[in-house]
Amino acid sequence: MTAPLGVILAGGRATRMGGGDKGLLPLGDGTILSHVIARLGPQVAGLALNANGDPARFADYNLPVLPDSIADFPGPLAGVLAGLDWAAGQGADTIVTVAADTPFFPRDLVARFQDRAQGMAHPLVLAATPRPAHERTRSMTRSGLIRHPTFGLWPVALRDDLRAALRDGLRKVVLWTDKHDGREALFDGSGDPFFNVNTPEDLQQARAMLETET
Repeated sequence: MTAPLGVILAGGRATRMGGGDKGLLPLGDGTILSHVIARLGPQVAGLALNANGDPARFADYNLPVLPDSIADFPGPLAGVLAGLDWAAGQGADTIVTVAADTPFFPRDLVARFQDRAQGMAHPLVLAATPRPAHERTRSMTRSGLIRHPTFGLWPVALRDDLRAALRDGLRKVVLWTDKHDGREALFDGSGDPFFNVNTPEDLQQARAMLETET
């Protein structure tokens, strides 16, 4: 399976951080976004950033900036669609998406997605982690896992199906992935590989995690 293109999802409104772009917050010698780029870049054939508003604020990163094509902030699936449309223009078959506020995701993310997608006509895989025992309820996902819908492998071939679903009002990622028999790639190592920065306290924790990692 050839290397996919990578799309960093930064289209959210960051309300718990007071608005603005969480990815541009300082972390170590760079920003959260620069750490995301450094992790994803070696795993993919090319990178783009999904973000709305003035793209000039990301000029320092020298990446294509892809706005949502569906209005009114319909959620991460709009960013996925923007990435799929961009990838189609590049002649790619798949993309991998990651969140712009999650700087410690696995360095083998793409390889594990592709391994899980073996045999699928349309590779469609979401990242998942085990649900802690104390959180297990009758309402947990069909697999008993926590799925992370901003981290996925997506097929360009289904982009028009996704576009139609969004125009019909679909907002929940897993409803669409389940419809197309999407799979989960399990990441069950120590710690939280998909820790994301939502609050000022999370940012302090990320800085501590970075010191431990390096």
